[in-house]
Amino acid sequence: MTRGKLCVMILPAVLAMAGCGAKEGAKETAAPAVVTGVPTEAVAAVAIPEGTEAVGTVRARNAAVIAARLAGTVSGIFVREGDRVGKGKLLVTLDAAESAAQAAGARATEDEARRGVDEARAHQRLADTTFARYQNLYAEQAVTRQEFDNRRADKEVADQGVERAVARLAAAREGARAAGMVAGYGRITAPLTGVVTARQAERGMTVFPGSPLLTVEEMGSYRLEAAVPESEIGRVKIGARLPVAVEGAGVAATGRVAEVVPAADPGSRTFTVKVDLSGSGLRSGMFGRVFIPTGERNGISVPKGAVVERGGLTSVWVVDGRGIARMRLVKCGKPLGGRIEILSGVTAGERVVTGGTENVVEGARIQ
Repeated sequence: MTRGKLCVMILPAVLAMAGCGAKEGAKETAAPAVVTGVPTEAVAAVAIPEGTEAVGTVRARNAAVIAARLAGTVSGIFVREGDRVGKGKLLVTLDAAESAAQAAGARATEDEARRGVDEARAHQRLADTTFARYQNLYAEQAVTRQEFDNRRADKEVADQGVERAVARLAAAREGARAAGMVAGYGRITAPLTGVVTARQAERGMTVFPGSPLLTVEEMGSYRLEAAVPESEIGRVKIGARLPVAVEGAGVAATGRVAEVVPAADPGSRTFTVKVDLSGSGLRSGMFGRVFIPTGERNGISVPKGAVVERGGLTSVWVVDGRGIARMRLVKCGKPLGGRIEILSGVTAGERVVTGGTENVVEGARIQ
């Protein structure tokens, strides 16, 4: 190969290497991505409450387990789980032929007693008229003393007959009312306004007194029934306001202690504490926590929106003095309402991204 040809081959290679070096230099000097519209917050030392956390279950403050009050067959059921019902709405009908027959018999007895009263009063009127006639005759000495006494006795017997007939009518009326009430147990209505949360009966089912049919719970009125250790029960007073969290409903607020059951559960050695709750999304049976404070300590916290969880790692975006975002692994502590305690990874004075973390990338400039 001649020297001239060698120079021609080397020159393009040098130019290509120069071009690659220029491109790499351009990449190194490219400006960082700019992210706007994300909120940040300076981390500050705060007082972290210390205490005991008790877990429990959300239950309706007012709930009615509706059961059958007579034996019969379910002839109609007009609601399903989740239906909202008003007070007095017809829920279930029972076919109870025996109770219906007893009610019909009691009404017939009442009618018979009413006719008995009419008959007794007719006899009373006749006895009164006869006694008045004999009283005048006796005054004129037209009848004997014996005949006069007989008519007076007839009048007294007639008066007593009316009283007995009236008493029998009253008894028959009460019996008919009682039988009618029993027969009315075949029409079961809602005792309160709420939502049907359980349905144990189906059409055609045979039920007996005490058989559960439906459960209706009052809407918008709930309590957290928490099991508090007996060592902490002295710190809980009726009327006290305690932090409560129900993650399933997104509720993190304070609740009022409405009731403390005075007897402990011998199995778990805990007392049941009922805390009134408010908030949308609450449902009976949800899991909740109540925090019983015992003191305070110094620490730091960030909003929950600042915490990023990816692949089992927990981190936050820390913004340095130049406005550059860097991902920092952290160790979280207890939740504090809408915030969460940070045990390590961030120090007071540093600034963190508190929202829109999905838009932030490593090395981005935050404006």
